[in-house]
Amino acid sequence: MATIRTAKKLLLGREIAHMIDTAGVSQTEAAKLIETSQSRINALIGGTGAIAPGDLMLLASKLGFTDEGYQEALREMRRDNHKRGFWSAGHNRAYGEDVRLLVDLEKHADQIRWSQVEVIPGLLQCAAYVRAMYADLPEVEGLTLDERVNARLARQDILDKSEPPSLQFVLSESCLRRMWGGGRDVMREQLDHMIKLSNRENVMIQVMPYESAPGRKSPIGNHFVLLRVPSPGQAGPLELAYVEGWARFDTSMTRRRSLRTTLLGRD
Repeated sequence: MATIRTAKKLLLGREIAHMIDTAGVSQTEAAKLIETSQSRINALIGGTGAIAPGDLMLLASKLGFTDEGYQEALREMRRDNHKRGFWSAGHNRAYGEDVRLLVDLEKHADQIRWSQVEVIPGLLQCAAYVRAMYADLPEVEGLTLDERVNARLARQDILDKSEPPSLQFVLSESCLRRMWGGGRDVMREQLDHMIKLSNRENVMIQVMPYESAPGRKSPIGNHFVLLRVPSPGQAGPLELAYVEGWARFDTSMTRRRSLRTTLLGRD
């Protein structure tokens, strides 16, 4: 079974790394505290491992983190963080292995910053635009066009949360000019949809026109997503970068620890 990485696993891994660093011990020494291996501790920090509640509390206590409020935060990060079966039912099947972690992180993020060329970012797409993008794809394992559309639109539920994330988009003019299927009517609906979203206080959309010289270091040539996920613990927020096509999901940012995984494919 493939390893299932989730936002809560990454958050818990960050807290475990924080406890080990604060206690001034090595991963090997921390592993001995709960009679396990250094490789298992490393897997937990990287979000690919699992730990029983008892072992988690034992590790925290032996590292000096005995506050009940903090231990409850650790238990909450561990609770139901594996998502078993979540991706195999209904429209969730439309999310490929390459994008599942991104989708999960979007649901937990308080800030998302997106740079894009050619294609309107998924969080801004209207139903007609999504349908036009995927209209020519064949059904795979019974996955229908409607399920693909519903999966894309479901990601936008974060826009209507009681405390929605701050969203910032920098788009090339090519995103607005490129027509998918349906032609001008689809793009007119898409642009109207983006105008409505841009009127929200938490949404900023900026467009770099063709006339503007991008320069060699301009990010507009390589689309990416920056996410910040707040932590209920003490380690501070996760800050992550999703770079499509670079075969890397780097969670180091300005932090000392670097946690990496491979994520490829379209979002």
